[in-house]
Amino acid sequence: MTVRVGTPEVIRPDLDTFGFSEWRRTATVGAVLGGSVLSSVVRGGLRPSKRKRAAAEGMVDGFETLGPMFVKLGQLIASSPGAFPRELADACLRCLDDVPPFPAADARAIIEADLGKPISELFREFDDEPLSAASIAQVHACVLADGRPAVVKVQRPEIARRMIVDLRAAMRLARALEKRSENARVANAQAVVRDLYEATVAELNFLIEADNQSRAREHLTAFGDNTNVAVPEVYWDYCAPRVLCMERMRGMPLDRFDDIRAAHPEPELLIRRLVKAWMESVAVHGLFHGDVHAGNLWLLDDGRVAMLDFGIVGRMENEWREFVRALFFASSIDNDFRPVARALRKLDLVSDDSGDDATIGRQLAVALGPVLSGSLDKLDLGVVSARLLEFGKRRGASGPQQLVMMGKQLGYFERYAVALAPGWKLGRDLYLFRNIFPAEVAAKAAENGVTLPVD
Repeated sequence: MTVRVGTPEVIRPDLDTFGFSEWRRTATVGAVLGGSVLSSVVRGGLRPSKRKRAAAEGMVDGFETLGPMFVKLGQLIASSPGAFPRELADACLRCLDDVPPFPAADARAIIEADLGKPISELFREFDDEPLSAASIAQVHACVLADGRPAVVKVQRPEIARRMIVDLRAAMRLARALEKRSENARVANAQAVVRDLYEATVAELNFLIEADNQSRAREHLTAFGDNTNVAVPEVYWDYCAPRVLCMERMRGMPLDRFDDIRAAHPEPELLIRRLVKAWMESVAVHGLFHGDVHAGNLWLLDDGRVAMLDFGIVGRMENEWREFVRALFFASSIDNDFRPVARALRKLDLVSDDSGDDATIGRQLAVALGPVLSGSLDKLDLGVVSARLLEFGKRRGASGPQQLVMMGKQLGYFERYAVALAPGWKLGRDLYLFRNIFPAEVAAKAAENGVTLPVD
């Protein structure tokens, strides 16, 4: 029997420390990126229509040359296309692909060092050929000593030190760029690096990821349904800061659309079940998966859909959860945005002289109602965030960031829904809110003669 440890401590190296290693890395980064962009532009020709695309491709060439930290930066840009030039966001899609693996001998050495036993004692079988390799870690199939099939995620050698040095170099470059480039100031280059830093320091301790994953798995069972959605069990006896071991699941990524449609009789229901569980994690539990690209969402061989890789999560504080619940209650149940206005007041996003709740509610209904009630391909939480912030003079330190992270994930769900559930309207789907507003959803469904799916 495995037992979860207490919530691991997040070690936070100083982002502003800058010594010889950082100076040397900054020079290398500048030279590599500058050289890659210039070379690509020269190869692409001087026509303006091609110059931007060539510069973007050259930038990504530089990211790949510089290694995992910059690949991670490319992934962040690829997942936030509205915040960056389209050419750069499109080019950065390359960064979502697997990266070359590191030697199995290194993986074995890290596992043995962190778990304190030889591989032969820990596992009945261990596959030296990794199943996948990403910027921070790679995954190996194994069989535990008691016969359970599992996978073990192993951190790349020396990756923590390298990534922190790279982040410090990237912050110095971001400051320089903001002084010289209007585009860099608009994109808030320093904030991008700080966001990457926050995600990285958590990702570098796999015990934090294991804790996130275990909590998410527990949350799935909170209402006695969601039986068709899975999160792998963490095997805590085989976990350490650089090693994460979990139940092995077999299936295929959710973006293999033709295969998904052939394998599942109701692909729309598949997406609805997944989004329902995810929405509950946002609005009820506060801990939600913050990186739902297709590599982290699978249709399993047994027909369930799985959420994998909890290295990046969002944490929605209670007042922001109240806001999210009010927002979706208005869109799905009663079209009354006055509670949304009251939630915004609690968050200091509405000034005292902005009008009463009814006035602000009407303004919100006009601004947000059509966005929330449309089909998912029109649900842009980036637009929602921007319109909300027009109502406020001050930003909460964490709230808008989490709202934007939530919006990014809905952007991923949009891609799957357009292919597998065209025309589906998230904001109007009572099924998604069955556990969030149980009484009201039951009454509304009965009133409209709607039969909700049974898990």
